[in-house]
Amino acid sequence: MSFKHDFDATVLREYDIRGIVGQTLHEADAFAIGRCFGTIVGRNGGTSVAVGYDGRLSSPSLEAALVKGLRASGMEAVRIGLGPTPMLYYTATTQNTGGAIMVTGSHNPPNYNGFKMMLGKKPFFGTDIRDLGVMAAAGDVAPEATGRERSLDVAEAYLARLVQDWDGGDRALKIVWDNGNGSAGNILAELVKRLPGHHTVLNGTVDGTFPAHHPDPTVPKNLEELIATVHAQKADIGIAFDGDADRIGLVDDTGEILFGDQLMIVLGRDVLKTHPGATIIADVKASQVLFDEIGKAGGNPLMWKTGHSLIKAKMAETGSPLAGEMSGHIFFADKWYGFDDALYAAVRTLGIVARMGTTKLSDVRKALPQVINTPELRFDCDDRRKFEVVKEVAARLKTAGANVAETDGVRVLTEDGWWLLRSSNTQAVLVARCEASSHAGLDRLKAALVAQLEASGLAAPDFSGANAGH
Repeated sequence: MSFKHDFDATVLREYDIRGIVGQTLHEADAFAIGRCFGTIVGRNGGTSVAVGYDGRLSSPSLEAALVKGLRASGMEAVRIGLGPTPMLYYTATTQNTGGAIMVTGSHNPPNYNGFKMMLGKKPFFGTDIRDLGVMAAAGDVAPEATGRERSLDVAEAYLARLVQDWDGGDRALKIVWDNGNGSAGNILAELVKRLPGHHTVLNGTVDGTFPAHHPDPTVPKNLEELIATVHAQKADIGIAFDGDADRIGLVDDTGEILFGDQLMIVLGRDVLKTHPGATIIADVKASQVLFDEIGKAGGNPLMWKTGHSLIKAKMAETGSPLAGEMSGHIFFADKWYGFDDALYAAVRTLGIVARMGTTKLSDVRKALPQVINTPELRFDCDDRRKFEVVKEVAARLKTAGANVAETDGVRVLTEDGWWLLRSSNTQAVLVARCEASSHAGLDRLKAALVAQLEASGLAAPDFSGANAGH
């Protein structure tokens, strides 16, 4: 039986495959992904693919269609069932499968779903995903076969491995967790039983309609319940996960949010105690404070491109023990496997807080150099035009003799601080951010950004609410 399949043009993204269920993403797509990805694994000498799924209502049927596609390509599908994305990464890494596919819509609205993939132990992204689309359209797949499938319960092994690196002694912290009704719910319920301390779990039930709030811990509004509970219980810390638990959000004992770059300072200082001089990687959106503090702690700070797959690849290349993104992806290669895992990052963070003695997490935050920054500003720009705008801005800045880093878009360093403009890899938008040591400096940076945008024929982004200090 011949096979050919065309995907909706919008679903093949830079880091994953993602779309609206029933509109741009269907079970036929899931089957085609299995058929093509299984072929790729086979051509790379692999014989098995680990498969997991999140708590979305559409995930079980998409997972079943995916498994059919994998089997039709001759693969053995190793089905681990419902759980967080990092548990699938753990399975692929420890079971040495030829690949892995997670059915997850991550932090998207409930009507979305998608697929995150690994080939061997490496992320499968960018041109890999585009090539998969070309394969499907051409019908370039292995001859139809009858593969196998088996169920594998890895929850106990994964839990045991998470707590193996607990290094906070038996200090009883008071901890509030917000699972956001995401797919980590069942694992989290067991994890808190194995860690010392007093634990409160909010929205622990896995529910793909996300009744409490949207499962994205980078948006302050989604942390309101967590913050209120931390206040009410006088807790030491609050921890939140996104829908598939590969990203973490953090609240300190005063209810203030610790952003991804601030958490990286806490983690980086700790890792550098046992890895002096190590390279610590953060994405281009991170505060200059992070890079400066890593340097002060004896580390080698490295600014890299935004995108969890890109960061993972750079970690492997540089031998970095720790990396992170503003979005809350935290990657440990120190004692861990180099993939992003919010549950593991939580265990390591709690260990650090438990060892602080009388020092509180808020004390650490308050002691950091205080800067004022905008949130991430996102504004619409045509998919082709967005890249041209960044090139035009870079050319003008270089002609003007500005201090520009072009790691990912343009990051401009001035006496006031810095501003960033980059094109999103996943949407038809440009992304901007500004950071300064004073309000007047921030205004100057925003004016410089606006001037560059207007020179390329674009209107200024909406700066409302854009004076958040951190």
